[in-house]
Amino acid sequence: MERALVCPALSDPFSSAPEQRTEHPGDRRWGRRRPRNGGASLRMWKKYFPRSRIYAIDIHDKSALQEDRIQIFRGSQADEGFLNEVFKQIGSLDIVIDDGSHVNAHVLTSFRTLFPLLKEGGIYAAEDLQTPNWKHFGGNSVQLNDPVTSMGFFKKLIDGLNYAELERPDLPTQLF
Repeated sequence: MERALVCPALSDPFSSAPEQRTEHPGDRRWGRRRPRNGGASLRMWKKYFPRSRIYAIDIHDKSALQEDRIQIFRGSQADEGFLNEVFKQIGSLDIVIDDGSHVNAHVLTSFRTLFPLLKEGGIYAAEDLQTPNWKHFGGNSVQLNDPVTSMGFFKKLIDGLNYAELERPDLPTQLF
């Protein structure tokens, strides 16, 4: 059985559209904007999932990194319409690994768009969840349960799963 993996792996954390890009410290260090730089994590997932097709999203043109079983779409993980178009082309999702921009708003857009599209029993993973605490990623180090941060949002979902176990009958169910 072939499994599809979407890996928003290389997006520019400070932009949701190519024309709005700003310089990111990793651009020079890792060559994010260079067409042939990157792709190591995609090849790692390809090896780890030997019967899978690996799909990636990048704000930059990384088509030079495509190879057998790896396809890269150019666009932003913060663009719901683009994510839906990618899904239409892929057809199904077994696993989503969000290792994209790590900007809270981008993580939430990706999750809200892609999680409902997972096959039943599918897996969704978001990497590098320390960024919800960093201001330059749209985070908040003071209000750790702030639902506009990815961690605050995911914590709220977990609380909702355990609502019946909460010893606070005063909480309205709309909180979750």
